[in-house]
Amino acid sequence: MAELYSKARTKWACRRGMLELDILLEPFVDEAYDQLSEQDKLVFQRLLEVEDPDLFAWFMGHEACPYPELDAMVKFVLDRVRA
Repeated sequence: MAELYSKARTKWACRRGMLELDILLEPFVDEAYDQLSEQDKLVFQRLLEVEDPDLFAWFMGHEACPYPELDAMVKFVLDRVRA
């Protein structure tokens, strides 16, 4: 199960088709991923499965994420990256 969310695979999955998402996701993995709980790592992995246009809309505040766990992770990522 550890391979499911290895940091290297996760960082690779953060390379998206949109530079704006790369700028948010890659630093988060570098700076905060190791401190996430096992459950939060799984939630972050689920977030990375979402299509780029949806992620962009959620991270930029254009749309609300309809999934509470993913919405909480979006907010957590934004808080960590802005800090």
